[in-house]
Amino acid sequence: MFEILLNHYPVLFKGLATTLVVSLSAIALGLVLGVLLAFGLTSRYRLVHWPCGLYRSFWRGTPILLQLLLVYYLLPEIGIEIASILAAILTLTLNTAAFQAEIFRSGISHIPTGQIEAARMAGISAWHTRRRIIMPQVFRLTLLPLTNEVITIVKNSSLISVIAVTELMRVSEQIASRTFQPLETYLAAAVLYLAVNLVLARLSAYLERRMVGGLATE
Repeated sequence: MFEILLNHYPVLFKGLATTLVVSLSAIALGLVLGVLLAFGLTSRYRLVHWPCGLYRSFWRGTPILLQLLLVYYLLPEIGIEIASILAAILTLTLNTAAFQAEIFRSGISHIPTGQIEAARMAGISAWHTRRRIIMPQVFRLTLLPLTNEVITIVKNSSLISVIAVTELMRVSEQIASRTFQPLETYLAAAVLYLAVNLVLARLSAYLERRMVGGLATE
């Protein structure tokens, strides 16, 4: 394993960089879409709530591998030609948005309704209520499940090799086929995935401590 890491680290780290670019781009874009979907899921209007629920059910209820293949092959059929890496980012974004929406919906449900009523009586608009009162609390409440979702997307990004994206898993497959050392190669890839996820977990724990400390001083 260490021989593989030493001899092929430039290619492995290039693949890891692609993995991180795809994963973090999808998480960031999915966060924005997930927040919008969460408010749609909590809307009292059926014409808003129902389509958001349908979206959530589809992207949470179908395999991510199938989603990758559908997006990759569907877009050219409707005249949209994009690079494989963009198709991967788009698919992971649509997927994680559904999971983040459910996380945020759960967080929103824990916000006391009295706070929202007080903001309404004070003349604060719905937009400012959500941005300044609801979402800061939701992010504190949902930091742990959001971290788990980030880690899940990093791991799921290993599937994007099926649409010809040269990320860490595809690079590992190429090295294994050239060196005839599949066990050592995949162990090296596992070490890199584990290192990234441990860093993400540590970062989450640090942010959680900062948030708790901030609340204690308020």
